[in-house]
Amino acid sequence: MEERDREELFSKRIRAGKRTYFFDVKSTRSQDYYITITESRRHQKEDGFVYEKHKMFLYKEDFDKFVEGLNEAVNHVKTELMPDVDFTQFNRDEDEFGGTDLKWE
Repeated sequence: MEERDREELFSKRIRAGKRTYFFDVKSTRSQDYYITITESRRHQKEDGFVYEKHKMFLYKEDFDKFVEGLNEAVNHVKTELMPDVDFTQFNRDEDEFGGTDLKWE
């Protein structure tokens, strides 16, 4: 198995307007697993667009704490800060955003 094939095992792309999020499952040489979360933002430049990316590494020992904290923060916004907002209005298909076939390699 080539190193590149061993490295990335799963990828999920989520388009959100001018932002795209990537959730990639990767493995280490010792067959341990971690997730990279990448935010890519599109910015207008004189001669077209430029993409700025920010990456975060999430290791297996933090998976449960991370998901718990994220869920708690999202639920707080939805129930305490913005209880009257219908968040389903923001659910759109990727095709609605159009535009790019970004893939981090």
